[in-house]
Amino acid sequence: MSSLKNVIHRRIHKERNQPESRKKFGFLQKHKDYVLRARDFHKKEETIRKLKEKAAFKNPDEFYFKMVNTRTVDGVHKSENRANKYSADELLMMKTQDMGYVLQKSQSEKKKIERLSSTLHYLGNRPASKHIYFADDREEAKEIRSHLSEKEASPHSRSADMPEIIKKTAASYEELEARKKRVHTLERMHMNMALQRELQKKGRKRKLRDDELVCPTDQPVYKWRKERKR
Repeated sequence: MSSLKNVIHRRIHKERNQPESRKKFGFLQKHKDYVLRARDFHKKEETIRKLKEKAAFKNPDEFYFKMVNTRTVDGVHKSENRANKYSADELLMMKTQDMGYVLQKSQSEKKKIERLSSTLHYLGNRPASKHIYFADDREEAKEIRSHLSEKEASPHSRSADMPEIIKKTAASYEELEARKKRVHTLERMHMNMALQRELQKKGRKRKLRDDELVCPTDQPVYKWRKERKR
């Protein structure tokens, strides 16, 4: 019977167009149009429901700075521009304070490097032992001299704590190299901050091209226009 159902011809029901007499009322909605409109309506309805739920469970004491820094204009959130919060003189003063801090840290690191270098120099150039031995006669003096020469030639003549001293010395040299790198980084940072501070000052300037540089460098070089001073 199921196969006979497909043999029998059925009438295909088509959705009609808008009759001529009702053309003035606009487009006649079909079922597929209704489905799209219904899905869009339910999606907006679900969004509104979730927003109401968030508002209901929101902590009334909650605060974040965007509440103060934003305004609603025609239903659109717009943040206030805080770029010009400080004046040019205040920015220059803050830049100068930052440069002073970097310069202070650089000088502190240089003093530590000097102290560490002097300590390592003393360890590398330790004076020879000046221990004085006393002998009653020549035979005893020869025995003492031969014993000292054998002790110096022996590979086990070093003290037991020598490996520990070698480890500490190696660690000190690593610390010295690390501090030198940090001083180099601080000096470059100080130079860049000084350049940025000068660029904030008044006066016409331009960045030199690579073919205009006498000594090529990876840092940008600027040239200020000459101005007559009063």
